[in-house]
Amino acid sequence: MQDGRVKLLELQRFSSLATFADWLKQPVQWVGAFDLPFGLPRELVQALGWPLSWSECMAHYQSLSRAQIRHEFADFCAARPVGGKFAHRATDIPAGSSPSMKWVNPPVALMLHAGVPLLLQAGVCLPGLHPGDAGNRDARGQALRVALEGYPGLLAREVLGRRSYKSDERSRQTAPHLMARKDLITALEHGDTRLGLQLKLSHAQRDRLAGDASGDALDAVLCLLQAAWAQCRFAAGDALFGLPPDLDPLEGWIVTA
Repeated sequence: MQDGRVKLLELQRFSSLATFADWLKQPVQWVGAFDLPFGLPRELVQALGWPLSWSECMAHYQSLSRAQIRHEFADFCAARPVGGKFAHRATDIPAGSSPSMKWVNPPVALMLHAGVPLLLQAGVCLPGLHPGDAGNRDARGQALRVALEGYPGLLAREVLGRRSYKSDERSRQTAPHLMARKDLITALEHGDTRLGLQLKLSHAQRDRLAGDASGDALDAVLCLLQAAWAQCRFAAGDALFGLPPDLDPLEGWIVTA
């Protein structure tokens, strides 16, 4: 990043959670935005009688199987009225994100279950939630690896509104999706978002982002820009990387929301 321009150097793909976990542990400095929830709704945690500190809650959550999670969350929803089945975090409203307790369509609760333990095992810092391990500090005491909760849909909707730009199902990958991806890429290159950052791509990279109909590559770049925005806030003296100072330390917050 330089002078408000964020240059994409490369895209890396990981074939398994194990290879991703190995990458997280590498002793290199980074600020990353991760497309998975970092916390559960306080209302849900209180109703289930789980620990109310983030670290203890995540340790308990990690100890459960996916089947146990589905069972407990389904029972919670069954006791609630139609239209209010799911509990929400405070960040879900400004971000327009799915409740982090959803186990289907999309299964973000299971993404949390799979992803957050890898971040903790790697000893990284999660601002507002977890300071990270002592070994993840430089001589000044600053965290070397910083993980933030990102959400590519937040930035994409700012440009596209409700236009869809991707699909995991090949049969649903359409020409309008391709046009939406191209429009989104163009807007990011021009800096036409409230983040105030311009994306710098090569021609080959632009073609790759537009050509990935699943949207995985473009979503990674959207998270990259959210991480870059957070790094700008930190460089300006914000120790929370742009997260609100009054964020709920159990629920967490989506960066840029």
